[in-house]
Amino acid sequence: MTLLYRFYNCTLVRDHALIQDDLWIRNGKIINPENIFFSEKTRADIEYDCQGALIAPGYIDLQINGAFGHDFSSADEASEEMLIKVAKLLTSHGVTAFVPTIVSSLPETYQEVLPIYKRRAGSAKDGATILGIHIEGPFIAENKRGAHRTDFLRKSECGIEDLKTCYGSFENVSIITLAPELPNMVENVIPELVARHNLVVSLGHSTATLDCGERAILAGARFITHLFNAMLPFHHRDPGLVGLLTTHPLPATTIVYYGLIVDTVHTHSAAVRLAHRVHPHGLVLVTDAVPALGFPDGTYHMGAHEIVVNGKRATIAGTETLCGSIASLAECVQYMRQALLDGETNKEIINEKDSTQFVVESIEAATLHPAQVLHIENQKGTLSFGADADFIFLDKNLNILSTFIAGEQAWTVTNQWSIDNLQTKSSQ
Repeated sequence: MTLLYRFYNCTLVRDHALIQDDLWIRNGKIINPENIFFSEKTRADIEYDCQGALIAPGYIDLQINGAFGHDFSSADEASEEMLIKVAKLLTSHGVTAFVPTIVSSLPETYQEVLPIYKRRAGSAKDGATILGIHIEGPFIAENKRGAHRTDFLRKSECGIEDLKTCYGSFENVSIITLAPELPNMVENVIPELVARHNLVVSLGHSTATLDCGERAILAGARFITHLFNAMLPFHHRDPGLVGLLTTHPLPATTIVYYGLIVDTVHTHSAAVRLAHRVHPHGLVLVTDAVPALGFPDGTYHMGAHEIVVNGKRATIAGTETLCGSIASLAECVQYMRQALLDGETNKEIINEKDSTQFVVESIEAATLHPAQVLHIENQKGTLSFGADADFIFLDKNLNILSTFIAGEQAWTVTNQWSIDNLQTKSSQ
């Protein structure tokens, strides 16, 4: 028997707004209640009182290097069991889908790791959905390498063949970050990755000019890796990749999305507001998290580097070079909302509509927009009818109260929010 669930006494993030409505679930999907009322003429089998919680789509992280002590770039650690362990723990941060990210590595590392990190549907038992791999490097600019090792970097002298030789295959890969100014990238590599391999090409760790960036977008690239970080700074004569947020030569239907690490360390709140006001619909919150996410200060490893975590900063041991974030995606959403609120010049006259809109836009930057990057916005990152029932309960401060995957509870902060305690009655 297929059960019908109704979640009531809640506010939904739906259609770019906060609306008072119920959420109906069947077979792990969100369904239209009109069909229930007028066609089936039935009631919910089980009903839940959400106690006034805000219900949003589950968060999606497109760039996460590791978490809870595990390093996705380590061939020694790579296993399906490790990935599932992380997938389970990420639900405590409201993450219901993610793209494990591998930093610049040796070819043998890619060829050992890539076949292991397979796409996998999420569940309450196994945690967040795995949406494929994000390969960040090694085809990036040396002087914008950030925390990537110089001796691991490569060029594309022979075009797409160099990437195939390095990675072995594009099996399980969803996103590749590369520097478009490297040889053959715009002319050969980007078009083939997009057209023949159906990959998302992201521009990053780059010294590209705006002109080069525009040509890369016209060739098929659609994403920018951690805007402002590891790229030329904005300049009024040549704004570089940052200028893609407002460039005009691109087709009107082309949306350039950009990752933003809003952790109070990588990106100043004024820069967050600037990017948001220029191009809000392209903003995608990413953590760029290191293996120390969820763990205390100390020394950890990521790829071939030893990293030190102190406070909110993660740096390469012995340097001040940032090497990723330790903020959760839930925290990034909270930081973004606060950054937008801080931009209001007169705090006393911020009206409820503006405040509500900031909540919606901050949440969509971690839900709808990353789903749009991967072209899965009809299944993930939304509470629209027919979408997967991946959603989270939030309080008024956007703290995670509970996480659901395919309509089943995967994590809850306290027993108060246990699905058993929320159940109120059954119509049967």
